[in-house]
Amino acid sequence: MRSIRGMSKWLACLLAAAIVAMPLAAFAQTKIVYHSNKFKPTDDVKLGRQAAAEAEQQFPLLRDSEVTAYVERVGQRLVASIPAEFQHSEFRYYFKVLNASDINAFALPGGPMYVNRGMIEAARTEGEMAGVMAHELSHVALRHGTAQATKAQKYAVGAGIAGILGTILAGPAAGQLAQLPIGAYFLRYSREYETEADLLGARIMANAGYDPRDLANMFRTIEAQGGGGGGFLSDHPSPKDRYARINQEAQYLRVGEQTRDDTEFRSIKERLRRYPRAQTMAEIQRNGGRYPNQGNNYPDQNGNNYPSNSPRGRVEYPSSRFRTYSELGVMQVSVPDNWRELSDQGTSVWFAPEGAYGSTNGQVVYTHGVNVGTARTNSRNLQQASNEFVSALQQGNSNLRARGDYQRMDVGGRSGLLITLGNTNEATGRPEIINVVTTQLRSGDLLYLITVSPENEYSSYQNTFLNILRSLRLND
Repeated sequence: MRSIRGMSKWLACLLAAAIVAMPLAAFAQTKIVYHSNKFKPTDDVKLGRQAAAEAEQQFPLLRDSEVTAYVERVGQRLVASIPAEFQHSEFRYYFKVLNASDINAFALPGGPMYVNRGMIEAARTEGEMAGVMAHELSHVALRHGTAQATKAQKYAVGAGIAGILGTILAGPAAGQLAQLPIGAYFLRYSREYETEADLLGARIMANAGYDPRDLANMFRTIEAQGGGGGGFLSDHPSPKDRYARINQEAQYLRVGEQTRDDTEFRSIKERLRRYPRAQTMAEIQRNGGRYPNQGNNYPDQNGNNYPSNSPRGRVEYPSSRFRTYSELGVMQVSVPDNWRELSDQGTSVWFAPEGAYGSTNGQVVYTHGVNVGTARTNSRNLQQASNEFVSALQQGNSNLRARGDYQRMDVGGRSGLLITLGNTNEATGRPEIINVVTTQLRSGDLLYLITVSPENEYSSYQNTFLNILRSLRLND
């Protein structure tokens, strides 16, 4: 038997060899943990949906499917690279582009993320753009918003939406003045939280095959262009310190399979250069927003405004060429390429031809088109959930009358239901036919597709509506 002294030397040597053999990253990576949070992940989702609905009423979305699809692809690549311990099955990440010139991006609790056009234009590479997105995703994955809200025990989870929007529009001070301090808890993060988002963002980038140093490089890119950076280029800690800390962490990260090809990124930047100058967030605030529900202006597909008025009901016939859109983080759908995409309340999107939508008596009215969206119901039974949804529609419009019973049908490879309703259009006074198609998402939410057309034109639109329904692909 060895002596105790001899065995101790032997164990010390063995331990030293084991340490040398272990990856350096196991020791060097900064440990990141969740903070105290009284809210459930479903609360993050609820808050994010509410805030996204308000945001899309006030901020000009860039109506360019090619740019949006590109940003969505980069975003989903990053989402798939979030470390397993920070993944949340309840969250639904989706990505949209704001037609704003500020060099910034923001993500809301539960997954909605908005990337400013100005940030894409400022980035020199796809990696720099992805770096900003990875940083903002990290705030969501780490649940920083509701963790900070936990510190404000006397406020309810939904109390700060107006403050959140004020913070996005005109900086933290405006948000706090607009709606008490809770608004700052979701988009104005502490020094500690900003550092954690930088470090986790670097790891996400490495996992996704991006050089994590591109995240650090974005600070210098913004400073070189004289940009303020808003929430991303926060002054706590200083950009210089953040640059150094991210580069230090990057030394110990193993970058996944890299595809360093900026061809598509350069193409997207060239596409953006053809647009008129985007407004700053401050200019958008002074102009008072610009979405249909506000009764002021409607956006066209390029994010420009045009006056609102009652829909004429005289529209161009649907094109035989279709364009595919990714919507709400759960679906893809194809619609005629001469129809426009119009956001409605964050959990719903309309597609309609020009002349088919407008404002009547302060309400948004459509004469032709398709509405797709999701709704929270009290039942996970499709029939009961559909009844609940249709009843809610009828409560909001006493003219809606069912024209028969539900019919079963396939919706994106899942069991679905169809019911046909009759209505008198509020703008034209003409009778119209409305089809409501429903199915359930894995989350239990109801997915719906609503078609509307004048009754005397229904036969001309029926095939178009069927092709739209057949194109639906669910990715929840």
